[in-house]
Amino acid sequence: MPESLIHRSLTWVEIGLAAVTFIALLFVVAPYGRHERAGFGVAIPQRIAWIAMEAPAVFVFIGIYALGDHALETAPLCLLGIWQLHYLQRTFVFPFRLRDPKKTTPIAVVLSAIAFNVLNAYVNARWISHFGRYSLADFESFHFVVGALMFAAGFVLNIHADGALLRLRSPGSTGYKVPRGGLFEYVSSPNYLAELVEWCGWAMLTWSLSGLAFALYTAGNLVPRALSNHRWYREKFPDYPRERKAVLPFLL
Repeated sequence: MPESLIHRSLTWVEIGLAAVTFIALLFVVAPYGRHERAGFGVAIPQRIAWIAMEAPAVFVFIGIYALGDHALETAPLCLLGIWQLHYLQRTFVFPFRLRDPKKTTPIAVVLSAIAFNVLNAYVNARWISHFGRYSLADFESFHFVVGALMFAAGFVLNIHADGALLRLRSPGSTGYKVPRGGLFEYVSSPNYLAELVEWCGWAMLTWSLSGLAFALYTAGNLVPRALSNHRWYREKFPDYPRERKAVLPFLL
């Protein structure tokens, strides 16, 4: 079987996983973060879990990218840099900003995230450095400009939202507070909204089925999580702002 067919098949597998994940997470809340609970097997410290889960998106992606026929061309290298901008921050900066050393993540969650990130790294890295065809002229296209702006906006908003959540806690504090300000006045999970914007931007700037697959999976994973977070806030804080939505301002 030619690799191009394998790649396309795995891209559709990822799209299928997006649908399955969305449906599953509407009924079962993944047991990490504020939803951490017993009964899901052995768990490891949250910081180690984050690094392990995200590392394939850095290292596997680079390894697969390097094998592509177009890996040394300027346009694919720019796309590589855009991808790594997000994942270097997510793997080696964000975990060390976490302030609750007691939180853990089940190994089952970690392994499932690693498996997905390996699949997603192959689907996207192989596309941008081998199967896709990009030149600097593509960077002048409407879809690339809009996609790049979306990615940049999502990246900045993501870091800002994460920072706002982390600043709610003093070092060693384990309690939760109602976040205020910025996008938190409109949605309960602006960090998830930011990731949706980022990866929809990636889908546009790469103009590929591979990018679309990742954007759909991001939605399938994070929209149910945002709905769960929204319910959790409303149950825990009786005075939680009623006008605030879960993840899409004024809509959802």
